[in-house]
Amino acid sequence: MKTSQCTDAPRVALFQGSFDPFTRGHESIVRRALKLFDEVVIAIGVNINKQSFMTMDERRAWIESVFSDEPRVRVMAYTGLTIDVARQVGATCFLRGVRMIQDFETEMHMAEVNRELSGLETVLLYTLPKDSHVSSSIVRELVKYGRDVTDYLPSTVNPALIPDHWKVNNQH
Repeated sequence: MKTSQCTDAPRVALFQGSFDPFTRGHESIVRRALKLFDEVVIAIGVNINKQSFMTMDERRAWIESVFSDEPRVRVMAYTGLTIDVARQVGATCFLRGVRMIQDFETEMHMAEVNRELSGLETVLLYTLPKDSHVSSSIVRELVKYGRDVTDYLPSTVNPALIPDHWKVNNQH
């Protein structure tokens, strides 16, 4: 088993997910993590169990627009194992958000495997109560039925990147 060493190296958190789409809850996790880390790398991965809602390029542009004011956030797309990306970017830990107890159980198992394979710890930040119901899945579902989702998206996203049909409020 590998172990992490404390050094004077920058503290780099790797925040991995499909981010399809990136929500206000994701933004909150990253902005709060910047109080703990020197840099946050947002790694957009491919989830083979999900059909993509947005293209990888759209997601990357979206997230970069949210953090255009923050030089300590880096956005990248990747395929493969997250632990390999962590090594590539010099991550000192994994960053994950937890909305509810079900998330905790999943994250605990993932953290154990990641620690065994990479020696890196996982830092969990709890979602703020006002965002605990917001998920990419809910946003996708609302968009599918023509509902306005702008309240669930980061307020700092470039409005030009929000498709017009995401803003339409069709009452059914």
